[in-house]
Amino acid sequence: MSTLLSAQSVGYDNTFGPLLTGISFSLKKGDRIGLIGDNGCGKSTLLKILSGDLSATRGTVTVANQCLMARVEQSLPTTLHQRTLLDAVLNDLPASVQPVERWLAEVLLTSLGFDETVWSLTAGTLSGGQHTRLLLARALIRQPDLLLLDEPSNHLDLPTLLWLEQFLQNWNGSFVLVSHDRSLLDNVTNCSWILRDKTLQFFRLPCSAARATLVEKDQADAHRRQAEQTEINRVTKSAKRLAMWGSQYDNEKLARKAKQMEKQVERLKDDQTQLTAGNQWQLRLSGEALAADRLLALSSVQVRPASDAPVLFSLDPLQVKSGDRIALVGRNGCGKSSLLHCLWQAFHQPADAENGVVFHPRVRVGYYDQSQQQLRDSDSLTDALSRFAPLTEGQRKMALIGAGFPYLRHQQQVSALSGGERSRLLFIGLTLAHYSLLLLDEPTNHLDMAGKEQLAETLKNFSGAVVLVSHDRTLIEQSCNRFWLIDNQRLQQWHDPQPVYAILAGHPQAVAAKIPQQAEHVHSAEECEEERLLSNLLALESKLAEDLARKPKHQKPERQHQWQQQIARLHALLKLA
Repeated sequence: MSTLLSAQSVGYDNTFGPLLTGISFSLKKGDRIGLIGDNGCGKSTLLKILSGDLSATRGTVTVANQCLMARVEQSLPTTLHQRTLLDAVLNDLPASVQPVERWLAEVLLTSLGFDETVWSLTAGTLSGGQHTRLLLARALIRQPDLLLLDEPSNHLDLPTLLWLEQFLQNWNGSFVLVSHDRSLLDNVTNCSWILRDKTLQFFRLPCSAARATLVEKDQADAHRRQAEQTEINRVTKSAKRLAMWGSQYDNEKLARKAKQMEKQVERLKDDQTQLTAGNQWQLRLSGEALAADRLLALSSVQVRPASDAPVLFSLDPLQVKSGDRIALVGRNGCGKSSLLHCLWQAFHQPADAENGVVFHPRVRVGYYDQSQQQLRDSDSLTDALSRFAPLTEGQRKMALIGAGFPYLRHQQQVSALSGGERSRLLFIGLTLAHYSLLLLDEPTNHLDMAGKEQLAETLKNFSGAVVLVSHDRTLIEQSCNRFWLIDNQRLQQWHDPQPVYAILAGHPQAVAAKIPQQAEHVHSAEECEEERLLSNLLALESKLAEDLARKPKHQKPERQHQWQQQIARLHALLKLA
């Protein structure tokens, strides 16, 4: 396989010292790489260095002559906010080429789910998931050999995440994908780069297998270092004994031998196996179980984002009891966060609560708001914890130190914390308070992969009840036992996540046998999908016919071949072949 990109001893320094050191690799055609690492380890920085948007402090990055590279940023650049969708897609092309490639921009927008009616909208008005699709179109119009994707799954709802997964599975080029979503990485990658201890480790394995291999390597390194330390201790002890004898008996030969052994100790220490620093913070959630049939009862609740706003959805009678771990899923804007906020308000203002929300008299409710408004920016770290539980200063100090906040930072204001650090502080408060019901709204937005795994493990053992809003499939599959799906302005309960995924991915026929009463809804969804595919087919056939009608010297054989392939695929999907 030909090499597309290579790096030799690349390093980068920021204001706090070295961030990346000694990074070397060769990226070959066909590599579909997941770039994994803890928050703040330098993943985005490395992508910027590879794309040429940032210069390395040391080392070299070499891009093959035949390799065309495009980077998909985490968020929409401000320079594109006021541009129309078509102009944003064409933005990176030379001005002389843009009119010629306008047709391709239209095809890309259509294929990525943008109807012609929205092409003239300004890009800044789109949702986060639509921004990801738009940035993909902007990158793909250059027909790159290598895509650099910087956390494209961030803030995507589950349907858009499933779409992204399908897109990457079907794309023929190479890519480097930064993500904390283990399911996505396992399903679309064949290699893994793990960025840790300021350097890069390469595995020709997808995410889960690569991380398991790294754990085995860490264990082997620990055993090897223990054996090396035993040898160092033995030689050190012998050197001291010989030095003492040489001095005691005035024996130059023994003294010289002792010096040689001391130099041997130094060499052994220099060659000693280095162990990873690892992640020192362990996420924990402690709660209490009430001996009651229900902690929360809901009946005929209508959920609105505000009292004077339209109803987002309604639900049938439901109950929540200790031991329930409920995943609340649905498309962005369907009302998931609004339901949690409604419950939180009903708990604190029972007289003004929505009808149909009844809490157990002794229930204690904790709320993780994705905007983290329970934390006041003006509070110190210790004062912020005092709002959750009546603890002594010593207890708060030990809790902060155990979560990786050194003593010197305890009087630091909350406003100075990063998003990940604020999330960590909020989890400390929720743990110290020992709640019996937790409402968690997108708690993984600022968690890396290790943090998500710790959250899943602690939720499984949480003795109270949890209602969790998340789009992370690994988290909800590992930690939840009930699944509330908001779809078509109704909340339905499931005990298996797979039908939920099928509905959100636009394949309700996969669960039609299980819910015959929804056959009519399934049929209408299928018809909408067929209409969309047929519309794409007609557009491609029209483009192909127009190009074939041109004089031979003005035709584009490569484009014709691509269109013919896409037309054949659509024929197969529509069963027209």
